[in-house]
Formats: sequence, structure tokens, C-alpha cells
Amino acid sequence: MRGWVKVLFFLILLPILLGGIVLLVAGRPLAFEVIQRKTAARLPEVKWIPTDELATWRADTGQPQPIIVDARTPPEFAISHLPGALPIDPYRPSLRSLGTPPTQTAIVVYSSAGYRGARVASWLAKQGYSTVVNLAGGIFKWANEGRPLLREEGHPTAMVHPYDQRWGYLVEKRYRALAPAVPKQSAAP
Repeated sequence: MRGWVKVLFFLILLPILLGGIVLLVAGRPLAFEVIQRKTAARLPEVKWIPTDELATWRADTGQPQPIIVDARTPPEFAISHLPGALPIDPYRPSLRSLGTPPTQTAIVVYSSAGYRGARVASWLAKQGYSTVVNLAGGIFKWANEGRPLLREEGHPTAMVHPYDQRWGYLVEKRYRALAPAVPKQSAAP
């Protein structure tokens, strides 16, 4: 009987304990990296931009600015979004919401943590847009870094819609808005 206990410990309990320790130590940065890697494996054509690079780009008013596209639902967008962001339906995207910019226009897409943004970035590239990137870590990472968000034009906020209870843990508690979960839908545009 003792042999089975050792086997269970080494095959089940020890990996769970080690995983828990790694999660506690590495936390959100590791989670964002895992999400990006899994998403990139499914959508290898999508290019990514780190939050610090986007912040630097936006601060440099001497260079052409990208169109910022929010690939989340209207309730999420209503709580907060990046300044100047244009909403697009992540489940049924349409160029109408962007005003059909020239295909060489730089576009940065974001979502909560990156998956829906990557799907929309892939879709935009298929529509002929050659300079489309997805924000690594999405609005969750952007908010965790204390970067600017708006509730509506001229009204800054620090709160972010958590998407749902589980995904909301990627947002630091001080930035997590109390909001109902987003209804589950297919993320495929």
C-alpha cells in the first residue's frame, strides 16, 4: 500500500505543489507569457507589441500614430479602454467601425489578455492590412502597469472589466471593476 502512496505523491501531489509554488513566485507575468505563447501557437501569423513599446510609440508625437482597436464587448469597453481606442466586435468584426483606413495604416489591437485581440488582428491582416499588431497582455497588463485608461472621452479611470471571475485574477485587485461576467461566445471572427 505504501508504494501506491509514493506513486500518487510523485505523480500527482508533487507536481501540483510545485506548480502552485511557481505560480505564487512568477504570478501574473508567467500567466501573460503562457497566454501569449498558446495564442501565438494557434495564430502564428499575428505579430505582438509589448505594452512598453506601445506606450513609447504613443508618447512620440513626431511619428505617425497607430489606430488603436479594442476587441472586447461593449460592456467591457464602457468600463474602460485605451485613449482613442475604437471598438470592434470581436465575434463579428467589421471595417465600418474603423472607418476603412488605408491598408498601410498601423493598427494595434488589444483585448482583455490577448486572445480576442489576436483573432481580430489575424482577421484584419486577412483583410489586407499589412501593419497590424496585437498588444501583449492586453488591457489587463496595461492597467496593471498603471498606464492611462478612459471610461469615456475626458474621463480617466483605473478600473478594468475583469471579463469573468477566473480571468479577472490577471488584473490587480485595485484595478478590477465589479462587473458581470461577459457571456461566453466563440472567439472566432
